[in-house]
Amino acid sequence: MPGTRKLGRNSDHRIAMLRCMVTFLFENGKIETTVTRAKEVRAVAEKYITLAKDKNLNSYRQAAAFITKKSVVAKLFDEIAPKYADVKGGYTRISKTGPRRGDAAEMCIIELI
Repeated sequence: MPGTRKLGRNSDHRIAMLRCMVTFLFENGKIETTVTRAKEVRAVAEKYITLAKDKNLNSYRQAAAFITKKSVVAKLFDEIAPKYADVKGGYTRISKTGPRRGDAAEMCIIELI
């Protein structure tokens, strides 16, 4: 799949990590991570917010297959998606916070707008 970042992990580990990070983002509203991970999380999170705006059984099942907590899926469909009903995209914001102490990786906060 060209265009995706491998993030130093094999495909199963990468997908599991993205599932957990997207679930945590929807649950808490914001997370702190590295910039490259945040850019991948943004792409996946915006896809599922757009999917949840349809509000049909098929989109609910697709979201439930990816997001790891049922309560977060319900929150996505009941609270998060209606908030962006008239917005066409750009549901998240990435704000850089500076280098991480130890390995100097560029850190940021990704949050729902």
